[in-house]
Parts: sequence; C-alpha cells; structure tokens
Amino acid sequence: MIRRLILLRHGQTEYNATDRMQGQLDTDLTELGRTQAKTAATELATREPIRIVSSDLKRALDTAVALGDAAQVPVTTDERLRETHLGQWQGLTHTEVDAIAPGARPAWRADATIAPPGGESRLDVAARSVPLVRELLSSVPEWGADGSAQPVVLVAHGGLIAALTAALLDLPTDRWPVLGGLANTSWVQLGAHGAGDAPSWRLDVWNASARVASDVL
Repeated sequence: MIRRLILLRHGQTEYNATDRMQGQLDTDLTELGRTQAKTAATELATREPIRIVSSDLKRALDTAVALGDAAQVPVTTDERLRETHLGQWQGLTHTEVDAIAPGARPAWRADATIAPPGGESRLDVAARSVPLVRELLSSVPEWGADGSAQPVVLVAHGGLIAALTAALLDLPTDRWPVLGGLANTSWVQLGAHGAGDAPSWRLDVWNASARVASDVL
C-alpha cells in the first residue's frame, strides 16, 4: 500500500519578488502568482487528487482553489499549514534583517532548532503540521486503496513544506537544511509505504514544477 502525498507551494507574492520575509503575514498573489497557480493546477489536476487541504493564508488558499477548480475537488483549510512565524523579522527584507542581526539569518537557515526572535523554529513548524498528516492517514480510507495513485494535496509554504518533509522522512535534525528552497508553485511528492498512521515515508520528487513564466524567482 502506497499513499501519495503532494505538498504544493503557493504562487508568487510581492514579498517573494522583493526578498521580503512574509512568515504569517497574509499577503496576496501577484498576477504572475495567479498565472503560476493556474498552470500548476492544470498539471496537478491530471493526478486526480482525492483531498486538497490548504493553509488558511490567502496566498496558499488562492493557489489551492485554482487546483480545486481544475480538479473539481473541494478545498478545506487548516491553520497548522501556515508558514513559519518569523517573529520580529516579518515584513523586513533580507538586507534589513542582516543589518539588524548580522549572521543571524544564515545561522537560522542552517539550524532547524533556531527561531527568529519571537518566532518559530522549523522543529516547531513540524510539530504542528505532522499531526495533520497523521489525521489524514487515519481518516481518508480511499487514499491508496486498491493500489490507487491518486494523491492527497497539501497547499502551503516553502518553510513549512521543508520542515514537514524532513520530519516525515525522519531526517536527523542537523540534516534538515539539505532540503533546498522551493520555487513558487513547485511541489514535493512523498510516498507513505505501509498501512496505518505511522508508515515509512520515501521522497519521490523534490521541487518539481509545471512550465511557468521564465522570470519566476
């Protein structure tokens, strides 16, 4: 029994385009971001997802609704899929953070246990998102039934997707940074091997994408 899980990152926002740190600020997709969402939706709808769950932040939800419309699957939201809370760094550009706290941002990226001032670490993010996946494993009986390859899709954010993936794969914490950044509307695919809510997870795809505008990121 293999259950496919796809983790889709939202489309581009102005914050992405200007290297500004969003965290849990509720930002909108740009025109490019909306185009990316539709393009990714067209591709992922061919996988015939059986469930779509999204972060409740607008940039992710609008991306999820594009997929839901294309696949004719309703979208539900769960705040546990929100991006990492970046505390005092939210709303600042990378340059501004580096000026305030030299070396802090690279250290944070290199260590999953570090949190921005007033924010969350990647360990915190995984601790709130892994239970959602376990709940889905227990509550979606048609997922992987009779050898079906139809996935469950979670639409979320780059930091959350990296933390959730590392936790599901049971990577040593000091190896979590090996999972690089995701482009807007790129996705990760994992396979849950075995029955129950504690299967063995394998990484099938990292940073896959449909064909999108050439100036993304």
